[in-house]
Amino acid sequence: MLGLQRWSRRDFLKWSGLGLLGLVFPPSAASLPAAIQWASSLPAQTEEDSPRLGRVLEETVLVFKEPTFKADLVRIYWRDLVLPISGVTLGSGAPEYNRIWYRIGEEGYVHSGDIQPVRVITQPNGGTIPEGGRLAEVTVPYTDARRLPSELENSLIAYRMYYGTTHWIFSQKRDDLGKTWYELFDDKYKLFYYANATHLRLIPPEELTPISPEIPIEDKRLEVRLEDQVLIAYEWEKPVFMAKVASGGNFSTGNYSTPTGHYITNHKRYTRHMAAGDHAAPNSYDLPGVPWVTYFTPEGISFHGTYWHNDFGHPRSHGCVNLAPSAARWIFRWTLPTVPTGEVFAFKDYGTGVDIY
Repeated sequence: MLGLQRWSRRDFLKWSGLGLLGLVFPPSAASLPAAIQWASSLPAQTEEDSPRLGRVLEETVLVFKEPTFKADLVRIYWRDLVLPISGVTLGSGAPEYNRIWYRIGEEGYVHSGDIQPVRVITQPNGGTIPEGGRLAEVTVPYTDARRLPSELENSLIAYRMYYGTTHWIFSQKRDDLGKTWYELFDDKYKLFYYANATHLRLIPPEELTPISPEIPIEDKRLEVRLEDQVLIAYEWEKPVFMAKVASGGNFSTGNYSTPTGHYITNHKRYTRHMAAGDHAAPNSYDLPGVPWVTYFTPEGISFHGTYWHNDFGHPRSHGCVNLAPSAARWIFRWTLPTVPTGEVFAFKDYGTGVDIY
């Protein structure tokens, strides 16, 4: 186990580069119960005072005494429970492609692939929504969007929206109790629903500006190495960014392998509801708010953030290249075309080159 008190600058750079730094030791993990249910009535919090937590992604998740599947079983938790992450370590044995394990409080370890790292960061009640709308992201483990801007019984739940998902906000409304609700438009089924405004952060324009806009379009390139399950971004053939991916795979239900070849990123969306009927979404999928979608084939294969698994390093998608949301955001901002301010997508006849090997 890596303790913060023993970290050198080399450790810091190594682990932050692997995307693990933010998952180590919340400030008060010892005071947290073994499992906590997400409560929606917490006061406003910032990232500094919010502990690191993990949402269970599968129907069940197993807690082991040691960070290996061969260890004694300690406990079983189930989907959407929110657990305290008190540490991160490298386990032994399978799976070789992802040996990262999270320590859950003081009781044991779970494999990271089945846990979404989350925080509880509630927002001020409402914000300015310009004409045409504004992008927002969920900053709590999950929030239940409603058909009506109310928590009364006649306001049915439309969708459960998860941490890190992005949504286009069109307006805001107040209910009879003074609570502010954001009005969202579902781009798949063409209907409106409403989310608690304190659970979504309005993303400021400065966080959406392009990365390295001075680099000519012909001198930027993305490369996906399917055998290694990695993505590399190049500027003037110099690697500037790398991330583990989960590409499409060949399953018993069909061959959904990510296609090899040369493409361009000519179509981008801040958010997308991926569901049955989409080329890369089988009938069992219904995923609202997929964040930072950068398409590179006419059939709809894309790079995008993933909130339904945290298991990168082997094929498991239905064609798309799954990324951690932070990596997908970087790719979205770095590639061309740029999505204009106040618009939710861009579709052009040019884009950044993509080579899939």
